[in-house]
Amino acid sequence: MNTEKLVISTVPIVLAAVTLGGCYKPVSVPVIVDLPRVAAKPAVRRYIAGKSVENRSIECIILGTGEDVTLILATIHGNEQAGTPLVLHLETYLQNQAYLLNGRKVVLLPLANPDGAAKNRRFNANSVDLNRNFATANRRNSRRFGRAALSEPEARVIRRLIEIYAPDRIVSIHQPLSCIDYDGPGIALARRMAEHCDLPIKKLGARPGSLGSYAGLTLGIPIITLELPRSADALDEQSLWDKYGAALVAAVAYPEMAK
Repeated sequence: MNTEKLVISTVPIVLAAVTLGGCYKPVSVPVIVDLPRVAAKPAVRRYIAGKSVENRSIECIILGTGEDVTLILATIHGNEQAGTPLVLHLETYLQNQAYLLNGRKVVLLPLANPDGAAKNRRFNANSVDLNRNFATANRRNSRRFGRAALSEPEARVIRRLIEIYAPDRIVSIHQPLSCIDYDGPGIALARRMAEHCDLPIKKLGARPGSLGSYAGLTLGIPIITLELPRSADALDEQSLWDKYGAALVAAVAYPEMAK
């Protein structure tokens, strides 16, 4: 990491992506103003990271090749789906603002629980809460949390991505508690993200077997649980981005320029 701090300001940027409504719209997001703008598109790789219980594909998207790594995932609970279009919009934004990826790599998992999403239910097809299925000191074995840690293929996909990419920070997008929660050494990242959206920081506590407990407490990785409100379900992709996109960009840019 370079010790030179980023200067972040909020300015209008016209996205090159077509919105759900089929038109272009300006959006205000935090922009790093002291980095050179890179015209070339970043390296992008898509692959199937694994399959769900019902054999649905779990896609992973990798942008950039740098050593500073951010992992962002959504819809680990199948009835909390507002994060998926937000993550997909972030992909488009980063492709069009490629300078943000100087020295960085962003790992996106837009739909972590495809079976639950297909049924609009919290659990996976085995009726297991994936966000209670990780190997942690506070874990409880049960039908609802899984009879053993990492019993579910979707949880194993997430664990494997963490092992492969060794993220410097993780953001997991949830609903409906309307706050920015954190685990492990994540308070500074939570504060940075809170500067760019209207969600307050609220420490909810490490849940048994949760991704927050695993990443934040077991591995010591700063992890944010970005809890959108339930009302986010009614927003289209552009409206979600206008409200919460800046916080995701701030997480990618945090805390300073990577080499």
